[in-house]
Amino acid sequence: RSPKRKSKSGRRSKSPRGRRSRSPHHGAVRVKQERDDHPRRGNEERKQRHTSEQEHRRDRSGDRDRHRDHSDRRKNPSERPGGRGHDRERDVQNIREQQAEREFYNEKRREHRQNNEGSGLGQNPEHRQSDNKPKDKAVNKEKPSFELSGALLEDTNTFRGVVIKYSEPPEARIPKKRWRLYPFKNDEFLPVMYIHRQSAYLLGRHRRIADIPIDHPSCSKQHAVFQYRLVEHTRADGTVGRRVKPYIIDLGSGNGTFLNNQRIEPQRYYELKEKDVLKFGFSSREYVLLHESSDKSEANAKDDDEEEEKEEESDS
Repeated sequence: RSPKRKSKSGRRSKSPRGRRSRSPHHGAVRVKQERDDHPRRGNEERKQRHTSEQEHRRDRSGDRDRHRDHSDRRKNPSERPGGRGHDRERDVQNIREQQAEREFYNEKRREHRQNNEGSGLGQNPEHRQSDNKPKDKAVNKEKPSFELSGALLEDTNTFRGVVIKYSEPPEARIPKKRWRLYPFKNDEFLPVMYIHRQSAYLLGRHRRIADIPIDHPSCSKQHAVFQYRLVEHTRADGTVGRRVKPYIIDLGSGNGTFLNNQRIEPQRYYELKEKDVLKFGFSSREYVLLHESSDKSEANAKDDDEEEEKEEESDS
């Protein structure tokens, strides 16, 4: 081999041939160390895995045991120290104790009663009578009353869906005499009202049920009733006869009913006579009561006698 040539500048060449490692055995040593470290690392990793797996298994087995204990407690609550079975036993014991106390006190009460009855209360009959008297009074107070309440009348005494405040008396009759009402409003003559076809006429502001409507706002919906009644009367010779006479009754109206300019009491019959004047509330209308033969005085007496005879025959 030829000796190395030095460069003119005195520096080494950069060619790979000229490079040589200062430590020729360095690569071999590193490989040996890696070979030695590899099994050590594997063993350490295996040990770590084994320890972690053992811990995991222990945790799982502990969880399983806890789950089993919990399920067993659910199935057998009586085994638990504070379970339902224990509570039930306590309740049963408390109930038994209470029953025993009750029986004990009941026996004492019975003995006390027997002693009282045997000592002096049985020998005093006056004391017993005084004890029984207030009981009899209480029984008398609680007696039921079977009087009429008027509730059934509301169902029977209805007309066109409206409850009528008034019910006709048993002596109600249709008159034989043809009575009429002549209404006047401030000296103005109004159409005549014929009131002899029924036994009663309802006067009021409720046009659905009123036989004689009164439209003045001061009048009530069911203001008054014009009623014919069969009543007894004494004749001129002193005998007693029957005759149908007209009556007026106020149904508790707010502003009242006036007979010959005098207010009448509510819920009371007032006999009407020929040429009587009626007024209702604050209305200016006046109703004069007449019949077909009002101008003939002699004929009136004959008609009254004939009417009385016909009514007595019809009643008999």
